Amino acid sequence: MLKWALIFAIVAIVAGALGFGGIAGAAAGVAKLLFGIAVIGFLIFLALGVFAGKKIMGR
Repeated sequence: MLKWALIFAIVAIVAGALGFGGIAGAAAGVAKLLFGIAVIGFLIFLALGVFAGKKIMGR
């Protein structure tokens, strides 16, 4: 997921540098969305790991 966010961010930078404002804005929006989804997924799995670790350790 982060790989695609980085790809879209690079596309947005290149398109913006070449003057393609619409494409740059769209690619930046997609990159932000994918990055947000990746962060939310990370936080969910982090919480699940912490709670499962506590349950396994018996605390």
